[in-house]
Amino acid sequence: MNKSTRKLTIMAMLVAVSIVLVYLIHFPIFPAAPFLEYDPADIPILVGTFAFGPVAGFLLTLVTCIIQGVTVSAGSGAYGIIMHLIATTTMVLIAGNIYRVKHTKAGAAIGLIIGTICWGIVMCIANHFITPLFMGVPVEAVDAMIIPIILPFNLIKAGVNSAITFVIYKTISRHIIHRGEEKTES
Repeated sequence: MNKSTRKLTIMAMLVAVSIVLVYLIHFPIFPAAPFLEYDPADIPILVGTFAFGPVAGFLLTLVTCIIQGVTVSAGSGAYGIIMHLIATTTMVLIAGNIYRVKHTKAGAAIGLIIGTICWGIVMCIANHFITPLFMGVPVEAVDAMIIPIILPFNLIKAGVNSAITFVIYKTISRHIIHRGEEKTES
């Protein structure tokens, strides 16, 4: 199997694993906002981002968000697709680029930590502007939830998925990347 076919196959498998994970594991963290559910769907996306770079991570995010949004998470519709795309794209671009530049365990940790913080900030902004449009609620109602619910939720979700990715990435990468194949994109 040539290198690009192998990479595409692995990326397709990571998307499939992501969809299965969100199907099997999803639960609310804050009772006051049951629509905000934790799921581990971003872990395979982050693994793919570290293995193949931030552009591949974005493509994994895009495909996963669309498939997930019309299948297992269809109830959230376009709103869910957009919010997932914004959150995960923030993470993969930041963590992926930091890891690409500083290709070490410390680089991965720094990328995931900064990515988690940026995810939280970006999702506060996204919720302020997007949630009122899709949910039909006043901006003030959303803003009242930002500090006590939305920010902690996003930091918890991104933080847990980052921690799991950090722990499992090296082991998984040995099975999906051949020597000399890693970081083929710039």
